[in-house]
Amino acid sequence: MTDIILLSDHRVAATRVADNGEPLVDTRRTAALRVDARKADEDGSYAHVRADVLRRLLVAQGALPPGLRLLLVEGFRPPGLQRRYFEEYSATLRAADPAASPARVRELASAYVSPPEVAPHVSGGAVDLTLCAEDGTELPLGTEVNATPEESAGACRTAADTVGAVARAHRAVLGRAMTAAGFVNYPTEWWHWSYGDRYWALLSGAPAAPYGPTERSRT
Repeated sequence: MTDIILLSDHRVAATRVADNGEPLVDTRRTAALRVDARKADEDGSYAHVRADVLRRLLVAQGALPPGLRLLLVEGFRPPGLQRRYFEEYSATLRAADPAASPARVRELASAYVSPPEVAPHVSGGAVDLTLCAEDGTELPLGTEVNATPEESAGACRTAADTVGAVARAHRAVLGRAMTAAGFVNYPTEWWHWSYGDRYWALLSGAPAAPYGPTERSRT
């Protein structure tokens, strides 16, 4: 089995960024895409992605079998929120294993929450999503979106062999559609896909990531 490259890997941080300045856009303005509100924040950042990411999401949705749709749960994550998520989860891991070294805690934490300085969500290039029926009913994919490795006993990993055949089939459908649209998956989270960020650039062999950390324009 191919080793998983975690976001804490030095090769991710070493990947060059040449931000193309592409704006963040609000996915809620596109009726063709379903957007879930479970991760909604006060200013709607969760529903924003880079413009070409939205285009590619619609391409992926068009590749799904009839009757299935993407359900976007979270896109852009402000840097401060990403830092808080990482610090809180790191603190949970330290409490569970006080003897773990800082490097080990960082490695374990990055399997679920990215280190802020390389976080795909902070670039606007990453999305957390799942599949649903036309009426919005979510399909079973083995775990809840954002299930931790601890609470899911590792079933959150995309290739986990502990989920049932139906969930595996749905993950495969999602994977084919997202891959065809140019996204890459973070293998520890079946729901996490990205395009244009450092992780994508490293896995796809691009000379640089077109999306670096960004902020939403308030104009």
